[in-house]
Amino acid sequence: MTEAGEFRSRLYDADLMYALGHTYTPAQIDPARYRAVYFVGGSNAIYGVPENTQLQNIAMHVYERNGGVVSAVCHGTAGLVNLRLSDGKYLIGGKRVSGYPEEFERQDAAYFKEFPFLIRQTLESRGGTFLTSARDKGYVVVDGRLVTGQNYLSAKQVPEAVVEILRKPAR
Repeated sequence: MTEAGEFRSRLYDADLMYALGHTYTPAQIDPARYRAVYFVGGSNAIYGVPENTQLQNIAMHVYERNGGVVSAVCHGTAGLVNLRLSDGKYLIGGKRVSGYPEEFERQDAAYFKEFPFLIRQTLESRGGTFLTSARDKGYVVVDGRLVTGQNYLSAKQVPEAVVEILRKPAR
């Protein structure tokens, strides 16, 4: 089946369409019930997600109060840029992170000129050490309970790393 055919078949998957149509809003989430947060990619994650205080509160509750994992892949790492610990420091401060760097973008393209900030530059300005690998390879960075992936090729590896962390006994 072609990629388009695979995608099209999902449009007719009643269970998937029901789930998408009944996805919770951040206001409906009880963060006490969760042990992980996963900021997914796509360049639209750079708009609205980073400054959404409800999402920030959920992520930090899961991380600090539940001892859970915060993770992101590709442009989803934009969701990490404003996360602050209860002491006011940035979550990414002093941590190794990955994501989709601006040098992989088509910088002459109209979409890029509309970005409100640059992911690598912003994560580094907030104390993160930004790591990348070859553009066409999956690449995941695990730093404690923070898991980040470079690109869509890392989209499966990131949750696998999260599950591995969650399976370890709490210290």
